Amino acid sequence: MSPKRQTARFLTGVLLLTLASFPFSSCGGTGTDLAGGGSSGTGVSTGTITGFGSVFMHEVEFLTDNNVAPGFVTMKMFNGTGMSSMMDWNLFRVGMVVIIHHSSSDNNAQQIEYRDNLQGSVAAKIPGADNTVTILGHTVVVDNAALFGSLNLNDVMAVSGFVDSSGRIRASYADMVPCSVMMMCPVTEFEVKGFVSSLSPSDLRLGPLPGVTGAVVTVSFAPAVGAGLADGMYVQVVTTDPQPVSGSIGATRINKLTPRTAFPEKAMADLEGLVTTAPSGSGTVLSFAVEGKRVQTDGNTQFAGGTAAGIGPDVKLLVQGTENGGVLSAGKIIFR
Repeated sequence: MSPKRQTARFLTGVLLLTLASFPFSSCGGTGTDLAGGGSSGTGVSTGTITGFGSVFMHEVEFLTDNNVAPGFVTMKMFNGTGMSSMMDWNLFRVGMVVIIHHSSSDNNAQQIEYRDNLQGSVAAKIPGADNTVTILGHTVVVDNAALFGSLNLNDVMAVSGFVDSSGRIRASYADMVPCSVMMMCPVTEFEVKGFVSSLSPSDLRLGPLPGVTGAVVTVSFAPAVGAGLADGMYVQVVTTDPQPVSGSIGATRINKLTPRTAFPEKAMADLEGLVTTAPSGSGTVLSFAVEGKRVQTDGNTQFAGGTAAGIGPDVKLLVQGTENGGVLSAGKIIFR
């Protein structure tokens, strides 16, 4: 069974074991505060879900379905599968990183898209200042100690979160496949998403950040599976390998995707994430990266909750700006 169908089945039905450190949340609101902090809104907002009734993100309520208008349907995409008939709180979870498309003048959610970072077997569990697990060659930071303590080797987990400057995934949400309860053992396919680098006719390097920044895993593939690939491309690798062997996994399928940091040219966008490249420049005129996405500030950029001097690796920010040639020109930066 494919990871996409596994996840759909988890949520549509039979029995979902959601880890206790990521509880449901319910909030009220009028939906009158526009995303982007201004009267124009943003159009595209990326970040973690913080509550429901409709969907809350960035302290803004994005209205869905009948909350927009009677008969209105918000398109809901879950790991590439359309699941618009489901209620928000039954499909999504607090902590999931999603992309919300809405108009430039309101917070009516036209589409909500969720894709996990990876879904695979826990190959290593390493306690420390940062409790981490290793899944498909990638390091996942599990900040909650109780959650970390509940995990076992070979548990199959789906993880959503932001990438830090070391290329580690800091899990804001995770769930696991309780095989013995759901009678779906064994799980035979796993998947991981990332950016292609060092492409050759038979293998590539895959990492959660563009280029060769941070942790990467080698992916081998047959010529047909690797057709059309290019360095810098964002892809999903599907594998039957529960963990790398000698640092490598074999791909049964490679699907080309659009990264959540890619916005249409001239679009106004919100991007939440960790600073992954230290700033260059001086004063308030800086260039740095959030989740690998280049961000540019200037003398007109506003700062809330901090100053330009506080921007550094792994600082969590919400950047509100305009897409210009692959760079997000920041109108406002909010420290999280």
